[in-house]
Amino acid sequence: MRGGRAGALAFVAALGALYPLLRRPILTWGATSKEAVSRLPGDELLEDADGVSTRAITIDSPSASVWPWLAQMGPSPRGGAYTYDWIENLLGLNMHSVDRVLAEYQHPEVGDTIGLGANQMRLERMDPGHVLAWRSVDGSWVWSFVLREHDGATRLISRNRFRLPTLAARIAMLPMEPGSLVMERKMLRGIKARAERVT
Repeated sequence: MRGGRAGALAFVAALGALYPLLRRPILTWGATSKEAVSRLPGDELLEDADGVSTRAITIDSPSASVWPWLAQMGPSPRGGAYTYDWIENLLGLNMHSVDRVLAEYQHPEVGDTIGLGANQMRLERMDPGHVLAWRSVDGSWVWSFVLREHDGATRLISRNRFRLPTLAARIAMLPMEPGSLVMERKMLRGIKARAERVT
């Protein structure tokens, strides 16, 4: 019993020691070094964030083929999040990722709101074909999407900024980071597959 407990403690200690090395790739999956440190549209909605992730993917389609999937994101009856719906729905988010463009959700406007569990999100910045930036009503979370087109391909950059005012909040966020990578990587790949299929 003691050996097993000691082994488990050693494993946790090793993970703790390695996590600072693993954390950067977790928070910047797919993003270039420049993208990870650059100021992006939407950053101004939460200055001096305590936590930031920047993840990205190249989509072999023009931004006009990518934008519709971003415009309609959100819980049902919107288009979903193109990630693992079953996980989202375990959390009560009512996500049902669609494989078609929903005409009724193609014209987002600043002030639109969606619910993501306990987080009510409000669209704060919108530049059609280029930028969507959502902010939680309590101001502690900003989720921005930026599209940059070059030579017929598009970089889709997703940035999350969080306010984590207490040590407990910062510690609680650490185990969430790998989980958010799993979900967001699936989302980015899901948008890529959809946009490239309809090009």
